Amino acid sequence: LATLKVIGVGGGGNNAVNRMIDHGMNNVEFIAINTDGQALNLSKAESKIQIGEKLTRGLGAGANPEIGKKAAEESREQIEDAIQGADMVFVTAGMGGGTGTGAAPVVAKIAKEMGALTVGVVTRPFGFEGRKRQTQAAAGVEAMKAAVDTLIVIPNDRLLDIVDKSTPMMEAFKEADNVLRQGVQGISDLIAVSGEV
Repeated sequence: LATLKVIGVGGGGNNAVNRMIDHGMNNVEFIAINTDGQALNLSKAESKIQIGEKLTRGLGAGANPEIGKKAAEESREQIEDAIQGADMVFVTAGMGGGTGTGAAPVVAKIAKEMGALTVGVVTRPFGFEGRKRQTQAAAGVEAMKAAVDTLIVIPNDRLLDIVDKSTPMMEAFKEADNVLRQGVQGISDLIAVSGEV
């Protein structure tokens, strides 16, 4: 069977991976990548990679994408080891902060260079999160576009349009996870049934 790996990068990506694991996904290997060691401890993924330990001393990227990028570059070998053997890689991250925005494009590029079909699934921040995060997110989305075979962008503001006004915030976030989960599940089911991509 083809090997599928789902890699969550940064806080948003790690959360998405945890929720997919809670949902019970078969035939998929999960990898969590973060600069923040404490956050990584909360991950349910079987593989966890703390990136940029020298650079950040395990303290996260401080919402600075440049640090996220350098952290991923510092830990390139560990990332390659984790991706090894994958036929298809999903890289998921929230755009706008430091680790997801900066590191996810590096991770995706490594996966693609290693010959995996690489799909990015990223979220754009809510408008109320401020202009700086929006600007960083836009740059992150462009970097992801250049690194993957296919990119799916979920604007968080649009989630508010599709859910009822009385819907709690966490429910809205789950909608974004559903897009990712259904995509991964659909492809893994196809492979399980037909044995080919």
